[in-house]
Amino acid sequence: MTSTPPDPGDAPADAGHGVGHALGNGVRTTAHGVAAAGRATARTGRFVGQQVRRAASAQGAGESGLNRLMYLHFFNTAGDAAVAISLAGSLFFQVPSGEARGQVALFLALTMLPFAIVAPLIGPFLDRFSSGRRWAIGTTMAARAFLCWGLAGAVHTESPWVFAAALGVLVSSKAYGVTRAAAVPRLLPRGFTLVRANGRVSLSGIIATAVSAPIAGLASLAGSQWSLRYAFVLFTIATICAIRLPERVDSSAGEGTLVLRGETVAATPPGRRQRTRIPAPVAFALRTNCGPRWLSGFLIMFMAFLLRENPPDSGLRAEILIGLVVGAAGVGNTLGVAAAALLKRINPSVAVVVALLADVAAALLAWSFYGVVTLAVLGLTAGFSQTLAKFCLDSTIQRDVPPQVQASAFARSDTLLQLAWVLGGFVGIVLPLEPARLGLGVAAVVLVAWTAYVLSSRTRKVPMGVRTRPAEEPAGRSAG
Repeated sequence: MTSTPPDPGDAPADAGHGVGHALGNGVRTTAHGVAAAGRATARTGRFVGQQVRRAASAQGAGESGLNRLMYLHFFNTAGDAAVAISLAGSLFFQVPSGEARGQVALFLALTMLPFAIVAPLIGPFLDRFSSGRRWAIGTTMAARAFLCWGLAGAVHTESPWVFAAALGVLVSSKAYGVTRAAAVPRLLPRGFTLVRANGRVSLSGIIATAVSAPIAGLASLAGSQWSLRYAFVLFTIATICAIRLPERVDSSAGEGTLVLRGETVAATPPGRRQRTRIPAPVAFALRTNCGPRWLSGFLIMFMAFLLRENPPDSGLRAEILIGLVVGAAGVGNTLGVAAAALLKRINPSVAVVVALLADVAAALLAWSFYGVVTLAVLGLTAGFSQTLAKFCLDSTIQRDVPPQVQASAFARSDTLLQLAWVLGGFVGIVLPLEPARLGLGVAAVVLVAWTAYVLSSRTRKVPMGVRTRPAEEPAGRSAG
């Protein structure tokens, strides 16, 4: 019996069939793997989303509506981070390494423009819409969405309109900060202090920056205009979040009566503006805040030059030293937000003084022992003190200033604090860099003198200004 030898032509066919079968199995396996990974990612995303919503709604924040403001602030800060990254990669901040101090001083002067517009114009305008805060906040978001879309085209074509659009974004951002701060007291959960509520809202902003910055950075690799379009999407979502805020944000019920020199007076008639004096606790908190804010501006400008020209003997490059100081300040800012958000009881009038004294101690330490560690401690303390002191100021304004003029109060306080920051930056620019301890000594002397002035002004008799006296304070709700 003879066997038929296999046809040589069948071998390639069999081999091709085997390869095709293997490829088919590989494709199916890959598809199943991708589908499984997609399902796992979706489950992880849903779980993370549920945990975020649960955390945002914890401790009564869901019932009061504070969680909705936290969602709004999340998308607002995420959009701001995208705008900052976009402009950092555009012609706005492409500054040569040999930038003269005069050009940096010009930049400092330009940073005052948004505040110069917010304080005299937008603040009083927003006061007139105290019964429409949701729409006022939504307008600031919609304006930034529109401007970001236009700015994307201007950056791509290098149009001169980029400066006007960027200024509009900055002004809208400051207007949002004013309107948001005026809305927080309306959404205060039972048992929450204003400092804690402000801290919870700002904590959502830190999380937003951590999430949005990498996405915006990846988008900017394709061009700054793409990260601006990403910001447009975020601000559009924020506009919807603003409209969905609880109706109590617009309520004017229970705002209390105005008290002047111990006498109860009638509210201002419609169509007439009442001249409201700054209450003594607000004035004290504002003066105290100027110290940490001045130090922040001083450190940014002074260290940028000092660590390049006269760094401490550490063997580290100037870029690494600057990164350490700036990173320490960022950590301090995060710790300040966490402290405001987590601590159950904070006395704002005490906390602002502690923050100022901490800056004095850190500046004296850095002046006495000039080195990498002490500079990092100074940056950490400056970031922490500035953030915590600002929360205390905001809560004091929300507590003591009549709601119908709170927008103006926030706008004017932000303007004064920005002026303190700019003055600190100017001092940091003009001071000589050798010896290195000279500039730090000047900073320490300024802070000591300002602390003495602030504490002495508190002990002097201050005339009673206009303050609010709530008609009925709900149980468990503390202003600070």
